[in-house]
Amino acid sequence: MIGRLRGTVAAIAADHVLIDVAGVGYEVFCSDRTRAALPGLGAMVVVYTELVVREDLMQLYGFLTPAARAWHRLLTSVQGVGPRAALAIQGALDEATLGRAIALGDWASLRAAPGVGPKIAQRIVNELKEKAPEAMALADGGAPGLADPGAPPGGAGTGGIEPPAPAPPPGAAAAGARAEALSALGHLGYGPAEAARAVAEAEGEAGDTPALIRAALRRLAPGG
Repeated sequence: MIGRLRGTVAAIAADHVLIDVAGVGYEVFCSDRTRAALPGLGAMVVVYTELVVREDLMQLYGFLTPAARAWHRLLTSVQGVGPRAALAIQGALDEATLGRAIALGDWASLRAAPGVGPKIAQRIVNELKEKAPEAMALADGGAPGLADPGAPPGGAGTGGIEPPAPAPPPGAAAAGARAEALSALGHLGYGPAEAARAVAEAEGEAGDTPALIRAALRRLAPGG
């Protein structure tokens, strides 16, 4: 199983990139969003990969964060959604937008992805709505893997001093607040689907975790 690649960008095509890892070129299929975020040719890159094996072929799919890869696995668990369709959805919607759409039952937003019709969009929402809290709570899993060229911490060229930890990725704070709010609502006895919907609706008006929980609880209250 190939789960991660670290190498240089050797080529960028319409639907995939070629990553050179110690002289071996790996063809990795990516979403439009991922390809747009990649550095230029010859730059160092880290991608998290999913190996899909069929009777007649083997293909690698690449993602810049573990969360994006987890979303791909979740989408392809829906009947009728293959790896390419999942990539199309991920190219059209980022993880936060996708999570909110599923939690709110907004299947029309999924139709922004090329080739995704109303039946598939509705099936995705219906089959994943109970998994919305898990999906919405996915953190970015570390900074995006656009560059990882340095020596290991404390290694040669660092003088034995570990470099500072990387800054958290954009959206990490929001993902943390979302996860904590979903957990708190679950402990209060609310079901996964209703908790996810309330949090998704409340995210636009609340920032930190306590405010998000309060806003979600207002929506869950009778008559809220």
